[in-house]
Amino acid sequence: MKTLIELSAGDILTQPAWLEVTQDMINQFAEATGDYQWIHLDQARCQKESPFGTTIAHGFLSASLMPKAFGEVIASSEKIASTINYGIDRLRFLEPVKSGDAIKYSFSVAEITDKPQGKLYKVDGSCILKSSGKPALVGTFLMLAVIQ
Repeated sequence: MKTLIELSAGDILTQPAWLEVTQDMINQFAEATGDYQWIHLDQARCQKESPFGTTIAHGFLSASLMPKAFGEVIASSEKIASTINYGIDRLRFLEPVKSGDAIKYSFSVAEITDKPQGKLYKVDGSCILKSSGKPALVGTFLMLAVIQ
């Protein structure tokens, strides 16, 4: 496993294990964000009215799991003081993440730019559904590695 400093444009990194997105995670995200739409929380109503037949995760819950996933595909380095979310250039939600499904991220390093504080990594990421193999989301994420 490489450290951030050892990465090059074109490197592909895949999260090693699937992560189950549980209803409890969805409930906690709703509580933290105040997004209480029934498609996320009301199982009975979803069985009757939702085209998905069950509750689904908030799109931004899936996106917010990206830093955790990225942390699982790189090794730590004493040369890096911290890694900071720098932004998102593009984000698309393609498929719903149903409660109980599992996801896994795959990353491709698109670009590395020197900045006064360290290195800026532009990374194309996709979040794959275990149930279908389809991407739930795709995006271009920016992370700043603050070099000591």
